[in-house]
Amino acid sequence: MATVARNIVDTLHASGVKRVYGIPGDSLNGITDALRAAGTLDWIQTRHEEAAAFAASAEAQLTGELAVCAGSCGPGNLHLINGLYDAQRSRTPVLAIAAHIPSEEIGSGYFQETHPQELFRECSVYVEQVAHPEQMPRLLRIAMREALQKRGVAVLVIPGDVALADIKAEAETITAARSHVTPAEDQLDRAAEALNTCEKVTILAGAGVEGAHTQLLQAAERLQAPIVHALRGKEHVEYDNPYDVGMTGLLGFSSGYKAMEAAETLVVLGSDLPYQQFYPDATIVQVDIRGEQIGRRAAVDVGLVGGVKETLEQLLPRLEAHRDAKHLDTMTKHYQKTRKGLDSLASPSKRTIHPQYVARLVDEAADDDAVFIPDVGSPVIWACRYLSMNGRRRLIGSFAHGSMANAVSQGIGAQLAYPDRQIVALAGDGGLAMLMGELLTIAQYDLPLKIVTFNNSSLNFVEVEMKADGFVNYGTGLKNPNFADMVETMGIRGIRAETSKELPSAMQDFMAHDGPALLDVTTERQELSMPPAVTAAQAKGFTLYAIRTVLSGKGDQLLDLARTNLRQLF
Repeated sequence: MATVARNIVDTLHASGVKRVYGIPGDSLNGITDALRAAGTLDWIQTRHEEAAAFAASAEAQLTGELAVCAGSCGPGNLHLINGLYDAQRSRTPVLAIAAHIPSEEIGSGYFQETHPQELFRECSVYVEQVAHPEQMPRLLRIAMREALQKRGVAVLVIPGDVALADIKAEAETITAARSHVTPAEDQLDRAAEALNTCEKVTILAGAGVEGAHTQLLQAAERLQAPIVHALRGKEHVEYDNPYDVGMTGLLGFSSGYKAMEAAETLVVLGSDLPYQQFYPDATIVQVDIRGEQIGRRAAVDVGLVGGVKETLEQLLPRLEAHRDAKHLDTMTKHYQKTRKGLDSLASPSKRTIHPQYVARLVDEAADDDAVFIPDVGSPVIWACRYLSMNGRRRLIGSFAHGSMANAVSQGIGAQLAYPDRQIVALAGDGGLAMLMGELLTIAQYDLPLKIVTFNNSSLNFVEVEMKADGFVNYGTGLKNPNFADMVETMGIRGIRAETSKELPSAMQDFMAHDGPALLDVTTERQELSMPPAVTAAQAKGFTLYAIRTVLSGKGDQLLDLARTNLRQLF
């Protein structure tokens, strides 16, 4: 006989879980004491439950296996929600244990009472309350399988008294069932007909092409098709790929945009690019293992429900070799020109440090199997444009949910999952400050996480959005400390670079440090991240921004903006 809490711990251990992220609390005492007594799982105490959920999300994104976080009743598990939204939208298997108030008090307005089943419903594939001890083994089994099979978040709500109750149940081993899904034969024939009867084919590849690199290149060769990637597809697409023409979407390249725009037929492989305006007026063939995704972003002519690898293996024998390479040649040349222009911006400057230069040096200094985790905002842009993938490097982040403060927190989970691997968090100064307490978590566990801080004293991407919409920047300035000096007091190596001349040696020292380190780089605040295609509305917005800035007495900002970005016009 064991307690409900001990049965949970033993089942998680038997199923391959290695750690639980969270913060202790009275309603969670049964769980944390079971962890202590069993000694089989590590309890990773973060400084904020949001960071615990982000860390679990990163671990699951990298390993593909179930990761676990926990929060005490009321505010404790409420803090998990943002990180759980990230895991849910990234389609990663996470189990969240949400402790609840004493079961006899539920519905009475008791201290810290909330309604977890309602609160977590939108950010989970499964949420259920364990009302009686005898329910727990079955509900835990269901929750774990829901998370693993649906690739999402499962939440188990457990009142503290239920967790301490005794039950007669043995620990179970819960694992994911593997399967291959292929489309129906007639649908494959329809797709082949659409592709064999047109000249200009472009492929849009997303995260769903993971594990299908060989088949992807075979399809591109057969169709003489340029390959555009979405953000989450970058790590799986761009390496060893002569058909790559860059990224599309809001943060993408002009070459990716052009390759999509010029297509007669677009093949969407495992991508859920959310921006409708980037899809062309063309015949669309879409492959996705989730049937509900077909046609979500644009009208689809042929929808194929299946895994990308197995679907391409079935489709390739049906495809005729395209002999006309004009479309492919045009788009690859456009990409080479675009790439040359982007690379020219990643150079040292006498006046300030451009963020592109920082990202380029990170790319050059990082290990061949490094994991990069950029914060949402401008660090994601520089990661997309200047970090090179090679099939062993990884690039993860809050790419679907788009939350600030993900980089450092996800870095914790990544580093714990791979203690001997180089993990590099590319943090914005706003994101770093938002969950700054997690620097203490890094120091407490002596995690060798490497944090590069783009210190531009602003919410930089928000400022760019304001400019594009015609608004004078307001409420976005940040008064930052010297982050390098600050982290030294925590036991983290701090290095600061304020000029381009200082940066290369600072980067080398930073990457070589044996332990946690933060490189605080003061970067150019006025750097513009140009979109792949400037719309008339954006041009109008920048004009309005210029007028309003002058009228508000801040004309000197326009001169600084022009000086900073003039090189982008040549």
